[in-house]
Amino acid sequence: MLIITETISSVKSKSALVPFITAGYPSIDATIEIIYLLDKSGANVIELGIPYSDALADGLVIQESSRVALEQRTYIDQVLLLLNQITPNLITPIIIFTYYNPILSRGLDIFIKEIAESGVKGLVVPDLPLEESDYLISLCFKYDIELILFVSPTSSEKRIKTIIAKAPGCIYLLSSCGVTGLRKSIDKDTKKLVKTIKENTDKCVMLGFGISDEDQVFNLMNLNLGIDAIVMGSAFINKITDCLRCGNYEDVGNFCEKIKLAIGIK
Repeated sequence: MLIITETISSVKSKSALVPFITAGYPSIDATIEIIYLLDKSGANVIELGIPYSDALADGLVIQESSRVALEQRTYIDQVLLLLNQITPNLITPIIIFTYYNPILSRGLDIFIKEIAESGVKGLVVPDLPLEESDYLISLCFKYDIELILFVSPTSSEKRIKTIIAKAPGCIYLLSSCGVTGLRKSIDKDTKKLVKTIKENTDKCVMLGFGISDEDQVFNLMNLNLGIDAIVMGSAFINKITDCLRCGNYEDVGNFCEKIKLAIGIK
């Protein structure tokens, strides 16, 4: 059962919202509070990053959040404990974002079994070689985890068709080349890429990497790209950082609600 696809497909507004946060930033307790706030504030899916020291796909903002989390010894075990505590209380499904090496180190079978038992419904592995994805896809299928594959702006049409054919459900489209981080505009080829994907599949398309604020989301919606979900990471991490002084994370929930309004405006 592809819970992430079902959740995104059921959204009645123009697009689903998928906030990304780093587990353990600025602390495990804060992460729990923030996830509950996002759940209450209309996030359709929450992407939770496992901190990693060699995060090649992450920009400076998310790298710094990982550094802080790792300093507090937030590793896979701590993330699993967190998930086991909170997922029974959530409406919003969780996607885990992690790199391939930590999965390999723990053992593919063990890792997928553990995240499934913790209530996770989706998995994103940005550096997973497509040529090595078949076994991980089969494991995820066994445990009802939706493995989400990437399409980048540099992917050829042949490569896109191969990715689409392998993808169990959602396709994660990178809005621009390079690492995560805020950008002033979306790559001009994004519309062409979405069109290519949509012409070859009816699978949901998630757009991420560089979407920064409600104005950009509003403008993105007016482009009528046909995307099914927007992923926002650095913008939410920055909002969490802004809240550190007062120790009150209500503004993270408020920001989530503002983005939802920007998405839903006709």
